[in-house]
Amino acid sequence: MVSAPTRERKPIYKHLYFWVLVSIVLGVIVGYAFPAQASGMKWLADFFIALVKIVIAPTIFCTIVVGIAGLGNLAKAGGLALRTILYFTAMTTAALAIGLIVVNLVQPGHHGASVPLNDAAAEKTLADAATAETGVTGFVLSLVPKSFLSAFTDGQLIQVLVIAVLVAVAVAGMGKRGEKVVAALDTVSKVMFGVIKIVMYAAPIGAFGGIAYTIGKFGGSILGKLAWLMGSFYATCLLFILVVLGGVSLYAGFSIFKFLRYIKDELLIVLGTSSSETVLPRMLVKLEAAGADKSVVGLTIPTGYSFNLDGTCIYLTMGAIFIAQATGVEVGLGTQIGLLLFMLLASKGAAGVTGAGLVTLAASLSAFEANSAIPAVGIALIVGIDRFMSEARAITNMIGNGVGTLVVARWQGQLDRDRLREVLDNPTQVDVDALMERQHSDDDGPGVREPVGAGAAR
Repeated sequence: MVSAPTRERKPIYKHLYFWVLVSIVLGVIVGYAFPAQASGMKWLADFFIALVKIVIAPTIFCTIVVGIAGLGNLAKAGGLALRTILYFTAMTTAALAIGLIVVNLVQPGHHGASVPLNDAAAEKTLADAATAETGVTGFVLSLVPKSFLSAFTDGQLIQVLVIAVLVAVAVAGMGKRGEKVVAALDTVSKVMFGVIKIVMYAAPIGAFGGIAYTIGKFGGSILGKLAWLMGSFYATCLLFILVVLGGVSLYAGFSIFKFLRYIKDELLIVLGTSSSETVLPRMLVKLEAAGADKSVVGLTIPTGYSFNLDGTCIYLTMGAIFIAQATGVEVGLGTQIGLLLFMLLASKGAAGVTGAGLVTLAASLSAFEANSAIPAVGIALIVGIDRFMSEARAITNMIGNGVGTLVVARWQGQLDRDRLREVLDNPTQVDVDALMERQHSDDDGPGVREPVGAGAAR
């Protein structure tokens, strides 16, 4: 058997990650050298995130409908959805639990310099949290958009997911006429991937603005005061990635370290923009190129962005108990477990954008304040470092969803393990730009070299 020729390696300056890394370094330099000017550069990151978000909803909608309807078997689609939800529930529970364990062992609220409780600093966050949907009733109602179009205009991925599943089931029952709908949506999807390819050229600008703003606005003063909490949180996220996700990856037959190398471009983009949504379309393409079936990727990744926010879950339990420790509130084990269960629900549907974790934490504290005695206004203690912690949240969320997609694909029997092994051993053979171009057109040109024995996960 003759293998395909190796694709010519691109110069480093033609890789997106190179320019994103350069932009991050420049952002740090500008943030420290010109803090006043840098603190006004957040709009660059916001602009890039807004550009990506305008295509996320239609891309996800088309991908899910085409994937589920293309299965031709609603029972199989139902099994995939059930496995996805079960896996994500297990992982978010583990994330909440590991955050709870670490914060009780390290007790960051009892270390470091004292930070005054400023009610004004928490005013806006508490106001935003007051409008957030929490509890069983609020969560269920939040699944349903006000109208078909509002699911797309409001930027609620979980609502787009619900609409897409309903449409997919309806289309799947239309027989041959439904095939025309699937073909039309597949064409729309190709248009969206063409837009995404163009938008990603602005990723270095967004990363530069995000990092420059963070350094220029907050500097290092607040970091020293809350170093224990930040250090504990980053260490916990790393522990979760290497131990929990690493163990799951090993069980599924691949190395977490090789997977991290494979998605290094996306890691840098998330680091610079503090938003995991900015790389959602690229993750769709990369995971399919790694051997996961298109139907699995199309359902699991969008679902994960609403149901599997591992980094946010770690942040919720650690942030809540930190506030309790810093304000001198004793929270018993039973109450902590109750808070964990409440946050398990509250974390579902939280958007993968900057600030969502802080608002979700504030909403959870407000709703559970009578039971836990943790003052909701204590959110003011961590408002100043939330931006620094959002990077770790977003990165952990993204890695968790990527690993989860491959694990569910393996569980579903729709993972080409030969392709995955070859791609992870030699990630340079995957050219995301070429794959985006293929998604944008009918051309079957190069994007990933066909490995020996591949084809099962097309």
